[in-house]
Amino acid sequence: MGHGPVLAGWEGFYVIVGSSAAALTGLQFVVIVLGAEVHAVARSTTRAFATPTVVHFCAVLLMSAILTAPWAALAGPAIALGVSGIAGVAYAVTVVRQARRQSEYVPVLEDWVFHCALPIVAYSAVLVSAVMLTRHPEPSLFTIGATAIVLLFVGIHNSWDAVTYVAHGRQRSPRDGERPE
Repeated sequence: MGHGPVLAGWEGFYVIVGSSAAALTGLQFVVIVLGAEVHAVARSTTRAFATPTVVHFCAVLLMSAILTAPWAALAGPAIALGVSGIAGVAYAVTVVRQARRQSEYVPVLEDWVFHCALPIVAYSAVLVSAVMLTRHPEPSLFTIGATAIVLLFVGIHNSWDAVTYVAHGRQRSPRDGERPE
C-alpha cells in the first residue's frame, strides 16, 4: 500500500520550510563573506559557529526534498531520513568538539544551547522518527516537521548572532590578551 496521501498533506509545509532554508543559506554565505572581509572571524571560529548554520539550513532543505519526493511507500523516506539523522548527530558532535577547540571566542550558555544541544536533540529526533515512520507515520511526520522548524529557528538565531558579531565589531574575549571592552 502506498503512502502518497500521508506525505501529500505535508507538501505545502515542506515547500515553505525548504524554500526558507534555501534562502537563508544564501544569506548566511553573505554573512560569512562579510565577516571574512573585515577579518572579524578566524577560520576555526567559522567552522565552529558559522558553517554549522549552513549545514542546519541544508538539512532542513534535504528533509523537505525527501518528504516532497513522490515515494510509493514510507520505507524510502524512512531510510533517507535515518541516514540524514545519523549524519546530523555525527556532525553535531563534531561541532561541539570544534567549539571547544577554537580559542577566539568564549561561548556562553546560549551558544552551547543553540550551537550544540538543540542540533543534537533535533538530529536525534529525526533519527528516532525515521525508525518509527513506517509503523507510526502521523506522530513521526509531526516530529520531523517540528524538527525542521527547530533547525530553521536555530539557524536563524545563529545567523543573527553572527551578523551582530560582525556588525558590532569583534568583541574581544579575555583569551585575546586584552581587557574586555
